[in-house]
Amino acid sequence: MHLAILMTNTDSGDFADSHPKDGEKFTKLVHMVRPDWEVSVFSVKDGEFPDDIAGFDGAMITGSPASVRGGHDWIPPLLQLIRDMNDKRHPLFGACFGHQAIALALGGSMARNPKGWVHGLTRNTMVARPEWVQDLPDQVGLYGSHIECVTDLPKGAVQIAESDTMITGFAMGNHIYTTQHHPEMSHGFISALTEELRSIIGPEVFERAIESLQAQSDQQVFAESIASFFEQGRR
Repeated sequence: MHLAILMTNTDSGDFADSHPKDGEKFTKLVHMVRPDWEVSVFSVKDGEFPDDIAGFDGAMITGSPASVRGGHDWIPPLLQLIRDMNDKRHPLFGACFGHQAIALALGGSMARNPKGWVHGLTRNTMVARPEWVQDLPDQVGLYGSHIECVTDLPKGAVQIAESDTMITGFAMGNHIYTTQHHPEMSHGFISALTEELRSIIGPEVFERAIESLQAQSDQQVFAESIASFFEQGRR
């Protein structure tokens, strides 16, 4: 299996420089459960795209502090790539920014979360069970950090997870799988990010995040669901 990681994270500050980049984090996530798979990273936020996505067994779109609605010049070609992959039923996984980009590209909508920042360990209730998520628990713990959310799904999409009434995961056919959250983040990274964003997310969200991080995410079993998604998509 050979996957393309489409890296959208625009953070280039001191904090980002002191931690692994998203390409490395997503590669580690894949290799956690499928160490023999090949992974190629493309910095799409710098305009670097695969010459031919058909040369890969699937792709993963990462998270980003950028907004899908932010007007960046690399976003329209990414949205077109999503539409092309959907047309060809080419397996595609999206996390956070990727989840929102897939929804918007395919006719859904997104907006600023009316409840403000979501940050820390989130609890996501499974509301549908595609083949590849059969082994996930009924409530999945994933690290999250976002202030925008998907408000309407594309036509034909099925919501598979929710958290506090928010759409936190959806599927389309057997070729699209998304989560609003960050399965690639380690406990150490989200803890450091919480401190980094303390003044941005505000004291109430910060305190809730610190409390939530007394527990850890279901990273291993969620990584297995991603691998299973790409495996069944290739059949």
